[in-house]
Amino acid sequence: MRDLCWSFMGMSSLFCSYMNKLRIGVIDLVCKGPTNTLWGKIMHANLASIMPQVVATWCEQQGHEVTLICYTGREDLTKELPGGVDLVFISSFTQAALLAYALSNYFRSKGAVTVLGGPHARCYPDDAVLYFDYVLGFANQSTIAEVLDDRAAHRPVGKYLAARQQPLHLPGVAERWKFIEATLKKAPFLKMVPMIGSMGCPYTCPFCIDSTVPYQPLDFQEMKQDLQFLRTKFKTPTVAWHDPNFGVRFEENMDAIASAAPLKSFRFLAESSLSILTEKHLKVLNENGFTALLPGVETWYELGNKSRTAHVTGEDKVRQVAEHVNMIFKYVPYVQTNFVLGLDSDKGAEPFELTKRFIDLSPSAFPGYSLLTAFGEAAPLNLQYQREHRVLPFPFHFLNNHLAMNIKPRNYEWVDFYDKVIDLTEYTFSPQAIYRRLKATSNFTARWMNLMRAISSEGYGRLRFFRQVRDNLINDKAFRQYFEGQSQELPLFYTNIIKRDLGYWWDWLPQGALQHNSNAYLHKTERAKVMSLQD
Repeated sequence: MRDLCWSFMGMSSLFCSYMNKLRIGVIDLVCKGPTNTLWGKIMHANLASIMPQVVATWCEQQGHEVTLICYTGREDLTKELPGGVDLVFISSFTQAALLAYALSNYFRSKGAVTVLGGPHARCYPDDAVLYFDYVLGFANQSTIAEVLDDRAAHRPVGKYLAARQQPLHLPGVAERWKFIEATLKKAPFLKMVPMIGSMGCPYTCPFCIDSTVPYQPLDFQEMKQDLQFLRTKFKTPTVAWHDPNFGVRFEENMDAIASAAPLKSFRFLAESSLSILTEKHLKVLNENGFTALLPGVETWYELGNKSRTAHVTGEDKVRQVAEHVNMIFKYVPYVQTNFVLGLDSDKGAEPFELTKRFIDLSPSAFPGYSLLTAFGEAAPLNLQYQREHRVLPFPFHFLNNHLAMNIKPRNYEWVDFYDKVIDLTEYTFSPQAIYRRLKATSNFTARWMNLMRAISSEGYGRLRFFRQVRDNLINDKAFRQYFEGQSQELPLFYTNIIKRDLGYWWDWLPQGALQHNSNAYLHKTERAKVMSLQD
């Protein structure tokens, strides 16, 4: 009788588990709409994020049926997920937020509960809850379990959940492999495996989303095991490190890599600060197979702690950084130097002329330019911009650091600013500069990447766009009023771009999604202060 009871209880448990099994979709938006460009075909699958794979793994570990889609712009999302999906997790950067909102509206109409994670959920939670049942800040396994246990529709306003900090442990490459492998099959040539060795950043760049996130390394032994696993899948794996600043714990990182396999068994790409990239460290990086580095220069006037130029600015900093970058090329074949245009420390023509000087002094480096952008609650500095009434309500679709600068520059008029941005972009991607960059670069892959980026939407494409914006600022009064904050009416120029980019998904865009409260962070902070005083 006792055995029968145990048998019945076991069957009951299995039955309950079966009844609670959910069909879950996880969508990683690496682009913001349907596209069929050559760059997208080659590179978009290599831009896959780690956390969607992590969430998919955690859901499977809870016994659920999971389908993960890395959306590269070529998939039909009305067919990719199984019919009758119960729960859909969507990971999105802010530039893809409107697509995410449209997808949520679509899947809700099919009876699914929707969840938003990723940078947009952290930056604009108060807007996102209007379109999702759950919006996640920092998420760990307990946070995901809470969603799976509740799995209720929360409407008209969704439920915001956030862990106190980023997770201390993530499922490794071996645990995520089925999702990684399915995504890499979409990449025809270059296949980059996403890995991460640390969370947060020790630097406090005031415009950065990681500026307030404490630095914490992940387990180095698990890093070694993941690398060893990859050697069973590829002869020479290519790994893209997603750390905000790779190599802060330099010796431990290099020891883990070196102990995983013989030297140069991998090809690595990483974003790291110039302060870490000393010649001693570069020799070690070279020995361990690092082929691409993306250091942040940001500006010629501040943030010198990242570039080992704490007390050097202007022309002196240009020379010192150029010498440093040229030294990097002795050990690493590809370097992208990152700059932010329009910071409050910039005045007049000098910042742009100094960047041209850098291009001349370090012709091998590929300059990456970002227009200063405030992403909601991403950084404390955004509160200052909002207090100064300088943040503009550009739709999320354009907040990708180059299609729109949503902060009125402190020291420039708009036309003057775009004149200088256009002039710098023309200089950077002139036939002469492209030729010099190709001539100074010996590595074939690096030369191909530099050329493709220069003649694609990143180089020539942005130049065309900047020129159109400048012309509109001069010739369209309503367009100029929007930039000056005198009008809240979105110019048709931008509406048409969104409609074109979203394609089929434009019809699923929820009412009101093109607008958002650009001062929501400030308003929330002020309300919190009032409530604390009342308590």
